[in-house]
Amino acid sequence: MRTKGSAAELEQRRRIAARLLEGGMKPIRVAEVLGVSPAAVTRWRQAWRKGGEEALAAKPHPGGKRRMTPAQLGRLARLLLKGPRRHGYATELWTLARVAEVIAVHFGVQYHPGHVWKILRSMGWSCQKPKRRARQRDEQAIARWRRDHWPRIKKRPTWRPRHCVY
Repeated sequence: MRTKGSAAELEQRRRIAARLLEGGMKPIRVAEVLGVSPAAVTRWRQAWRKGGEEALAAKPHPGGKRRMTPAQLGRLARLLLKGPRRHGYATELWTLARVAEVIAVHFGVQYHPGHVWKILRSMGWSCQKPKRRARQRDEQAIARWRRDHWPRIKKRPTWRPRHCVY
């Protein structure tokens, strides 16, 4: 599991460990001081001995750079909150393909619809499908039916205390 902190913070911790080890402190004590495992300190010491200070430097993150900036993601969220109909779609349902089209039109960035969910998840959005309900649905009539008729129809009678006779 990756420890918390930015790449610069983690690099700084490795450099502090190297200075403490150079000063003669034992790896176990360095681990206690920095709040890391002794195995991590041992790995850092080996890297430091092999490659010096450069070996403790932060490594670049693998993969390509993001194609949308945080400001663009914020703008995308505002666009999506306006609803699909404002963008020319017939229904009020966002699909991954529709979101990909909005991104392409407004930001000029092409995403495969299958990867759009990663963007939405990073924005804190989740997959939700609207419940199918009839337009003429009457909530009050349904509540009345559940209260008045359902208890009479259901298979089990309501619980009643029983008298035991011995």
